[in-house]
Amino acid sequence: MPVTTKSSEDKKRKRDSKERKSSKKSRTEHLTENGAARPHLDTSKPSAVFQPNGGRSWTLSIALPGSIIANAKSHEQKTFLAGQVARALAVFCVDEVVIFDDEDVETQQRRPAIGENDYTAYSHPDHFLAHLLSYLETPPHLRKTLFPMHQNLRTAGTLPSLDMPHHLRANEWCEYREGITTAALADGSGTLVDVGLPGYRKIPGADIPPNTRVTVRLNDDDSKEAQAVSPDTPRQDRGYYWGFSVRQCNTLTDVFTECPFDGGYDISFGTSERGQPLAEVFAEKSLVDPPSLQHILIVFGGVAGLETAAKNDPNCRQLGLLGEKVKELFDVWVNLLPGQGSRTIRTEEAVWLGLMGLRPFVERVGRSHEANR
Repeated sequence: MPVTTKSSEDKKRKRDSKERKSSKKSRTEHLTENGAARPHLDTSKPSAVFQPNGGRSWTLSIALPGSIIANAKSHEQKTFLAGQVARALAVFCVDEVVIFDDEDVETQQRRPAIGENDYTAYSHPDHFLAHLLSYLETPPHLRKTLFPMHQNLRTAGTLPSLDMPHHLRANEWCEYREGITTAALADGSGTLVDVGLPGYRKIPGADIPPNTRVTVRLNDDDSKEAQAVSPDTPRQDRGYYWGFSVRQCNTLTDVFTECPFDGGYDISFGTSERGQPLAEVFAEKSLVDPPSLQHILIVFGGVAGLETAAKNDPNCRQLGLLGEKVKELFDVWVNLLPGQGSRTIRTEEAVWLGLMGLRPFVERVGRSHEANR
């Protein structure tokens, strides 16, 4: 017969007592103090999954100078700054980001030409910012092919994920996906594309070069075929936020003259501490009627402001849009935060402030379009 010591008996009693208490707690934890059923607590996160609500024709764009990268000292700081901007673009569903050069023409011309593998964090800050933003916008399963190892991206892996609706996981279903072509079939019947799901999908009748990023529509979860569509289709047909495009231009005025939308931007906001307070802008009734707006643009200046960008722009000089007249380049000249406590607001901070401050206006545009659908 085994010998049981006092110590082992004490341990057994404590263990049994703990199990009884745990069992009692599990039976009563759903009850309130008076014995009534405790109300169900919904801990789900509705914001965790983007919910489209019909097609969206209107777009939101922002423009900012690449010189904000030059203001950061180390490579890590430059990368982190780009990540801050990218997070703002994703959170506020920005469709297009334009990076313009606010340096004078002479400085631009002195820069060396950019090679495919050149490190540009210090020599070409505009290119560096565009490179980082393009990388972060791309779904993770496409990055290895579309973005080979590069010095510009060496610390990009430390940045927070954007986790946008088109950054789908392998176990998530969506009728649209981003993919990359692998090869055209030998019989000419179509092109295979990797969309981040088990097995390739076939785009019938298409002959698309390998390693091309494409947006596809899937028929159903089991179908092995897909249809190539425009990158704008998920937004226009179903209302999905489908990431942002990245555009570079040489001057401030090129932001407008090289606009990819027919008819240009319908309303533009220039941001400056010398602008009209945001609250006063919203109080006025002179803003364009929201249903007539299709393309909204918000422009941010660099360290020296939009006035310096205009001074270095030959077109602005020719038009006389200098100093206080810079505001004539925009429909609205706005001060995002009157009475700021810091001497300056950094551009990456202004992007968050501007998108948040103008959010009510953007939402009003969206509601007006929904009502007129």
